[in-house]
Parts: sequence; C-alpha cells; structure tokens
Amino acid sequence: MTNAEQTSVLITGGNKGLGLETARRLGERGWTIFLGSRDEARGRAAAGELTAGGANVVPVPLDVTSDDSVAGAVRLVREHTDRLDVLVNNAGVPGRVVAPADATAGEIHSVYDTNVYGPIRVTHAFLPLLRAADNPRVVMVSSAGGSFAVVTDPEQAVSKMHELAYSSSKAALNMITVRYAQALPEIRFNVVTPGEVANHKFTATDMNNHTGQLTVTEGTDPIVELATLGADGPTGIFIDRLGPVAW
Repeated sequence: MTNAEQTSVLITGGNKGLGLETARRLGERGWTIFLGSRDEARGRAAAGELTAGGANVVPVPLDVTSDDSVAGAVRLVREHTDRLDVLVNNAGVPGRVVAPADATAGEIHSVYDTNVYGPIRVTHAFLPLLRAADNPRVVMVSSAGGSFAVVTDPEQAVSKMHELAYSSSKAALNMITVRYAQALPEIRFNVVTPGEVANHKFTATDMNNHTGQLTVTEGTDPIVELATLGADGPTGIFIDRLGPVAW
C-alpha cells in the first residue's frame, strides 16, 4: 500500500509531453505517480526515466477510450492505495483539423472519444478513490481553443483554425468540468490551458509539431498549481499560467 501520508496522482497520457512533465514535477514533491499510458511499452519506459530521477512511479496501462482498460487501471491503482488524491485528465488528441464543410460525424466522434468521453470514463471510474481522499482534486487539461471568448477573438490564431472536432471537444470538456464542480463540491474540479492566452502563446508539444513558444515546464505551471490546491482552493475555474481565462 502507498504510504498514507504520501499524496497520490493519476495522470492520463503520462508518457510524454505535458503529462510526463507534470509527472516529473509532482514526483519531485515526493508524490506517488500513477503514470497512465495507452502504449504500455512507452509507459514503462517513461516510468523508468522518472524512477531513475528519484520519483516513486507506478506505470498504469490506460486507454481512456476503453471501459475495460479503465477498469483495469482502477484495479491496479487499488493494489497500491485505498485513495486517490489527484486525477489529471491529460490524454487528448488533435484530430485531423478537417475543414467544417468536410467534417463528418465519424471525425468528430473519434476526437470526442478521447477528449470528452475519456475524461468522463476515467473520472467516473475513479470517483470512489477520489472520494476516499481528504482533499481530492481533478484537473482537466483543456485548451484556449475550447474558450468561446478566445475563438471569437480575431487577434487569436485559433480563431482562424477552421475545424470542428478539437475546439468543440474542449468546449464540451470545459462545460463538463463546471457541471462536475457544481454537483460534487467535495472535489475540486478545474480546467487549464497550457498556454498564455493574453500573450497569444501556446506550449510546444507533439500535438502542434512543437511549434509552440512555451516549454512543457511552462505549460504545466497551471496543471501543477491546480493539482496542489489546498482544501480551501477554488473549484470550477479555468486558468492558464498567467491567471483566469474567459470561458
């Protein structure tokens, strides 16, 4: 069993990018890291890298689009702990950036399966473990592309990215987070975008072919901030590393 005094976190999509950097930073705090990864081999490799750096890491095979995989992840985590302090729903896909006129329901569904249904599937499955914690927190990794305020601002690059799947999936994730926060006040549910909306900057990751202006460390600043909230911290908020983001 995990030490009762040690904070535990499950991170989906944890084998690279923002997920891996979040794991590294929280591991440095002495947390137990349950490192979720759809690709089991990559997950083990990433866990080995973090362990070599001194972190306490348990690799967790986890495909957020599969009920069976999520159920297996719950069983594995329960072998190590009877509670989960923090859940970081980080796993996400960009889709193929299909123009709205060419987008099909199938294209939208494939993106929603990871970006919307995935966080719901994982959150629902881990709610009993979260409820067993003294100060449970859930961090949803969204995007400025999910903000109506940002997408309708002609000065923002995302306003000119004409697609349906990714931005609408993140808008849905934002609403889902707010509704969780309202219905489950004993758990802090919050949303982050790994960028600087006011400065029109985003983080360099595989999802954008590493074209972003911010490092993954900078991009994970708001994730770490919300993951480490105290029991009196806010719930139902949307932030980037500079502060609040308009919905």
